[in-house]
Amino acid sequence: MSKLNKIFIGIRESKLSRAQTEIFIKEANKSEYIKDNYCFEIKTIKTTGDIHNTHRLDRLGGKGLFIKEIEEQILSGTIDLGIHSLKDVPSQDTIDELELIYWSERVKSNDVLISNSGKKITELEPGSIVGTSSIRRRAQILNLRQDLNIKLLRGNVDTRLKKLRNKEYDAIILSHAGLTRMGLESEITEVLEFNNFLPAACQGVVAVQAKKNFVLKKIIGALSNKISEEESTAERLVLKKINANCNSPVSVYAKILDGGVTIKCEIFEHSGNKIFQSSLSADKNNIKELSISLANDIIRSVGQKKLNELDVLKDDFTYQA
Repeated sequence: MSKLNKIFIGIRESKLSRAQTEIFIKEANKSEYIKDNYCFEIKTIKTTGDIHNTHRLDRLGGKGLFIKEIEEQILSGTIDLGIHSLKDVPSQDTIDELELIYWSERVKSNDVLISNSGKKITELEPGSIVGTSSIRRRAQILNLRQDLNIKLLRGNVDTRLKKLRNKEYDAIILSHAGLTRMGLESEITEVLEFNNFLPAACQGVVAVQAKKNFVLKKIIGALSNKISEEESTAERLVLKKINANCNSPVSVYAKILDGGVTIKCEIFEHSGNKIFQSSLSADKNNIKELSISLANDIIRSVGQKKLNELDVLKDDFTYQA
């Protein structure tokens, strides 16, 4: 048997990143050509967001905090592929030499609540401390309940769950997809519905990044989930056109169904006040035009100056009811 060629994959140093990567490798090995000729080796890389794991993300620069170091190693040739939670990948200021070549199946895009008391978000006692690191989730909590306290919560999933169990928080909000991929669905108290917690763009999708001339680009791309790719691309286009990023209090969600597509968007002020809400539908073949139309509606309604201001939370992240 001939020696297999190695493909080096760069990932963040976390159980979730490893779980996401194992799922991708399993999918990639469905290709007989890859299985017979290649093997994968995982390299963990500390990103800026991981190193500064007690700081507010928007104060660290906001964009690309969990992918920058991985991208640098792809460019240098140290690794061949980077695996990312797609919601962490900026929609603008992308690197010309790199591209996304694979989109996973989208897994449960909802946010979820985990509470020590077993109570749902509407049932939590006034003054309860809810943990998150997301400016979007912070605004959505305040839109629903201004009688809850909000406290910054950083770290990987295990760290966040440990802080909850240690009673540093009464409840925390995480992504359903991450818990599912880690086999931790039993921890969930409540799946938060879209009417109050529309998710971040691309939440629940894992993407693979490589150089544009990567040798297995077409073979890996053929294994990609095409619906997930189209939905994610539509959501990212909205963000790009309005110059928003993963730290903006912006929710965008696209759904392709029965030959049609619907894109929903909600935008909040940091106080929790909802300043934009829309849902547009069209034929699936017009998905790009629909994204652009939605983005134009947002800019007309909210204004680019206001959108730019929402990128940074000037107040303390901690909110006291």
